[in-house]
This record gives sequence, structure tokens and C-alpha cells, in this order.
Amino acid sequence: MSLAKVRLWTVDEYHRMIESGILTEGDRVELLEGQIVEINPQLPPHAATTQRAFRYLDRLLEDVAYVRMRLPITLSPKSEPEPDIAVVRIDSNEYGDRHPTSADILLIVKVADFTLLNDRRQKALIYSKAGILDYWILDVNARQVYVFRDPTQAGYRKETTLPANTMLAPVAFSDKDIPLTQLFLQNAF
Repeated sequence: MSLAKVRLWTVDEYHRMIESGILTEGDRVELLEGQIVEINPQLPPHAATTQRAFRYLDRLLEDVAYVRMRLPITLSPKSEPEPDIAVVRIDSNEYGDRHPTSADILLIVKVADFTLLNDRRQKALIYSKAGILDYWILDVNARQVYVFRDPTQAGYRKETTLPANTMLAPVAFSDKDIPLTQLFLQNAF
């Protein structure tokens, strides 16, 4: 019995598929480790938590960073995920000629409900390999935050789980203590 070979795609090939119309806006996909993967649909608690966290972080960081919601980031050469929230360096061209890359990313925030295991394993490894210093997962079911720091090629060395009633400062903004309750949907539970 022979094993089937899997064809992995590069970011450049992925972009050519988009430019040629092979992939369209209707295709809710992202490129992860060379594989084109469907983006999971969002239930209302996930969507509302994403919106709330985005609005809070956007107001808090408006003078020091851009906060992007569900937009691509390029982690060359084989990943271009669309995290729920990416806090990135301010760019004079507003990323009009490229997507933010690892060097631009200050914080990634993922909102998780039924995707928690994948977000803690696959996505955390992708972000760690890319050198993302700060990756948070907002667990809407348990109302806690998984914080990943100290990236290596083998994964993050530090993973901490914090309850929502904790204060946490992003690595890039150590002077900005964030009450994590502000990131969660308030009337859940």
C-alpha cells in the first residue's frame, strides 16, 4: 500500500489562487502550514466576544498600534492565518501593499469555543515557530485566558491559564494592564 502525497502550498501560490479567482471571498479559508483549511463558523458568543475584545483593544491601543479583526497575517513561507485579533505595529501605508508579518505582530488574540484544542496545539505551534512573542486564547466556555509566551521552533516554553478576573499586560505594552473581564461578553453565563 502506498501513501498519498499531500501537496503543500506556499503563501505566494496561495495569493496567485486568490488573484486568479480559484479562491474567492466566499471561500472562508486560511493557509496553515501549507494546507488550505476552512475557517470554522462562529456561534454568537464567539462572535460577540471577538467584537468586544477588538473594540476594547482598539480603543486602548489606538495611539500605539493597529488592531485588526479577522484579517490575514503572513507567516512565510507556508502560513497565512486570519486570527480573530492581531495587534500590529503602525504602518504608514496601513498595510496596503502587504499583510503584517511576524516582525509586525505584537499580540495575537484567538477566541475559542469548540476550537480550543486546535488553537492550543496547531495554532500555538504555528505562532511559536513564527516567533510571535504573545499569543492569547480567550476561552468563552470556561471564561479563562490561555497565555503563550517565549516562542521556540518546538512550541511556546510558557503557557499560563488565567481566570477572566485577572489583569494582564501584553508583552509589547507592559504599561497597559488589561482587566481580562473587559475582553469577554459580559452577559455570558
